[in-house]
Amino acid sequence: MHTEIMLSYLAKLAANNERSWYADHKAERQKATAAFEDFVGKLMIGIGGFDSSVLGFDPKELTFKQVRDTRFSKDKSPYNPSFRAHISSRGKLPIPVGYYVMLKTGNGSFLGGGLFADMFSDATAMVRDYISTHGDEWNSVINDSRFKEHFTVKGTSLKNVPSGYDKNHPQAEYLKYKSWYVEYLFTDEEVADGENFLRRSVELFELMKPFNDFINRALKDFEMPSRQ
Repeated sequence: MHTEIMLSYLAKLAANNERSWYADHKAERQKATAAFEDFVGKLMIGIGGFDSSVLGFDPKELTFKQVRDTRFSKDKSPYNPSFRAHISSRGKLPIPVGYYVMLKTGNGSFLGGGLFADMFSDATAMVRDYISTHGDEWNSVINDSRFKEHFTVKGTSLKNVPSGYDKNHPQAEYLKYKSWYVEYLFTDEEVADGENFLRRSVELFELMKPFNDFINRALKDFEMPSRQ
């Protein structure tokens, strides 16, 4: 598992984030990209041991481009110096939620699960409604001892419980959220130990699964907006 090839390339790209360097190092980029796709394929198979819904995809279908859209950003660097993938029952779409991995040097690599995107107001409402009516189930998921040992639920949040929800609900704090996700960070040294990183990733994603399952039950009737 050649994760050191990926990290080496990403470190160089971060230090030389310009189009000419990117073009001149095509062969190195292709080698690192192939290594990441191989990792994603093995990760998908590992996850498939406890969640068969993710199987059957080409790893290339699950990865994200490094080219950035800088039109509306103050940061005009053309590339995102990371390797990213989202593994779910519908590939890399943000919904249904699945298993997200990002490799980035400077100890910025992490695994993630849950709903990161808060731009879908319908999705936010669905999860809020589900938490409000399944509070005990939510509580049992996020307070499971092994889950709590590794994860803390995060997300963008309102200052107050939104209108239409009980301000005294036992899960009122989570009803303020617009997104609900968990992360687990890795150091570069941990990622460089490729076989152990793969094994650990599968273990952590299995711990995330009940959390993802809860979110996906809430979002079972969600439909991705069609592109205009």
